[in-house]
Amino acid sequence: MGADRDAGAARGPSGVARRAIRTTLAACAGFFLFLYGLDLSVAATYALFGVVSMAALSHIPGTGPQRAVVIARTTPLAWVLVTIGTYLAVHTWTAVAGMLVIGFCLAFVAVAGPRPSGAAPGLQLLYILPCFPPYAPDTLGERLLGTTVGLALLILAEFFVLPEQRGTSYRSLAAEAADTAARCADELRRAPYTLSAAGAEAARAAGEALRPFRVPEAERPAGPGLKDRGLAHAGLAARTLLNRMVNLPAPPPDRPPPEQAPGVPAAVGAAAAESAALLRGTGDRVDEARALRHVRAEAVAVDERPASEALGVRRAALLEVADAAVAFTTAAELAVRGLRARLPAEIDAGRFWYAGRHAPRLWWHRLAAHAGPRSVHFQNAVRLSLALAAARTIAGIDSLPHGFWAMLAVLSLTRTTVSQTRATVRVALTGTLLGALTAGVLLALIGVHSTVYAIALPFVMFVAFRVGPVRGVGWAQGMFTLVVSFVFAQLAPVTWQLAEVRILDVVIGSLIGVVFGLLAWPRGAQVELHRAVALLLAEAADTVGSTAAAVAVGGPGRPPDDTALQRALQLAESAFAQRLSEPRAPVGTPADWQAALMTGHHVLWGSRRLLARGGPPLEPAQQTRLRDRATRVATGLRAASALTANTAPRPHEDRPPHEDSPPHPDRPPRADLPVDTPQPAPVDPPPAPAPPADGLPAPGREPPGGAADGVALPRFYAGLAWLDSLTTDIERVTAPTGGSGGPDGVAP
Repeated sequence: MGADRDAGAARGPSGVARRAIRTTLAACAGFFLFLYGLDLSVAATYALFGVVSMAALSHIPGTGPQRAVVIARTTPLAWVLVTIGTYLAVHTWTAVAGMLVIGFCLAFVAVAGPRPSGAAPGLQLLYILPCFPPYAPDTLGERLLGTTVGLALLILAEFFVLPEQRGTSYRSLAAEAADTAARCADELRRAPYTLSAAGAEAARAAGEALRPFRVPEAERPAGPGLKDRGLAHAGLAARTLLNRMVNLPAPPPDRPPPEQAPGVPAAVGAAAAESAALLRGTGDRVDEARALRHVRAEAVAVDERPASEALGVRRAALLEVADAAVAFTTAAELAVRGLRARLPAEIDAGRFWYAGRHAPRLWWHRLAAHAGPRSVHFQNAVRLSLALAAARTIAGIDSLPHGFWAMLAVLSLTRTTVSQTRATVRVALTGTLLGALTAGVLLALIGVHSTVYAIALPFVMFVAFRVGPVRGVGWAQGMFTLVVSFVFAQLAPVTWQLAEVRILDVVIGSLIGVVFGLLAWPRGAQVELHRAVALLLAEAADTVGSTAAAVAVGGPGRPPDDTALQRALQLAESAFAQRLSEPRAPVGTPADWQAALMTGHHVLWGSRRLLARGGPPLEPAQQTRLRDRATRVATGLRAASALTANTAPRPHEDRPPHEDSPPHPDRPPRADLPVDTPQPAPVDPPPAPAPPADGLPAPGREPPGGAADGVALPRFYAGLAWLDSLTTDIERVTAPTGGSGGPDGVAP
């Protein structure tokens, strides 16, 4: 993928320059067509700002064609927003009320992933522009005509002007991971029945390629739709399958693998290869996936018999490989076929709750998950909508000339933390002041010679859209001040005082952004992340205790009620995704956020796996040992929770902002949950800790060979292995870190 980008750069302008060229061509073509060709000044204004809104103010990820598809899909919504804004401009209070509702809804749509989130600012502007006086519903047709032509020109430019090469799709990455799993499975069928160093490295590399934050935003399966959810789940399951193959223990020397779990590696390999073809579009069969489910059922039957420790551990590990492979093949079919997927009757309705669900219900789950003050998406939507409504109120009461510039400043300069907003506003005001001074001088010198402005506009616009994204918000505001000055100088006679108005509006908008950044969750996701992770670890501790108790006495044979843990995990993930775009935490933060999220997934997934099947109770000595281990793990989780809750940053600990990172796609929830809480999707267990130098077992872990006397049910070995891995998780969570918990963002 990096080679593709380098090759593309060598063949022509950079990505930013390409976008600047497309934006300039589309905006100027529509503006000049209506203003000088058809003498329709209103249509000219809306054609230009329609392009600017969706190309410059919006940040839709992907290549030109990918952005064009998003713009085409949002065009009907743009018509609605222009229409509503036109009619609500009749009174200030109606325009403000509309701004509250529309501003919240468009900001809240960020929960749907990077593409809707990227398009939202531009759609906000398409409501802001017509909601200002004059109240002129008779011009609605011209406004819609200009908006439509401008967006159509932008779509054509994105498709055909300086096309870009698309990167590797997530489906292709998942297919490559499946091929790697098939090769690993073939290797596991031969002595020594574990992966070689080369095979393990290939499996790790294929799994790492599927991490969401290693994939371009436009390629991430982050949407709420059925296929996106299935593809995201397939990626998680593929990573888990590969990791479990890497960590598969060697079989006992006296027992050949076929006696432990007949046919598991062969069935896994065949099903993985079949799913790879399905994801690539070169095959449509699912026969091997059905065969794999049958083999897994046989392995479960074998797994119910008592065994020695070595054999029990191997059986449990092979069964986990089979479980991950079944999850992957099922998710891959959902990702490709959606509602037409041919799924078995015995599909796990908890894990694949979204199978067969239509888009409206899936969207409802996604939105409902964040409908509360503990969600950072909800907080951001409230903050922005209140700030925009305040700006519209002031503009209406004081009759600010070009008052929509004040709202545009709020929209473009407000950040998720007050420290970020202050830093952005300082730079933006400096840039605006310099741009306004330059514009004032040019307006005074050029006067009313509109031809000069028309000739200069394309060059000024190209420089603005080329330099702004590269040099920062100060340059962007300064150059955009020149752009709007040259535009309005062609629409009506202006003087150098237009630059003065621009400064006044940006100052007002900036102050409003700072005020509401201070009043509404001023530290953004910083405090929320500490609170959410502390709650997550506390809920995980409760789940560990209840799961171990259920395994000890035999268990009910049905998934646990883990609604609270799922909800806590979902909120922690969304808070951490936003945290990456905010000022860095102080050095020495005593929590690894990524490890904490992985711990939550590990508890959730392991609990459901252990309790999915009932069984006879363990021997009394084994029950005591398992409960004691669970108590120590739960105590460690509660201690980590308390440590996290007590280390929330204070205002003076804010640091300068760094580059924004995109939001994290959610996990699919259980079918019976009324909110979009994360499903226990498969996760990679953390690497086993290195043995101490003295050869003694690590604190809190069972010594090798001492887990049980004689033989035990495999559920006992699976429970101990789960608790040991959670002990490793706790050590990673509480290990001192220097920042955000890893470069990759969220848990796998």
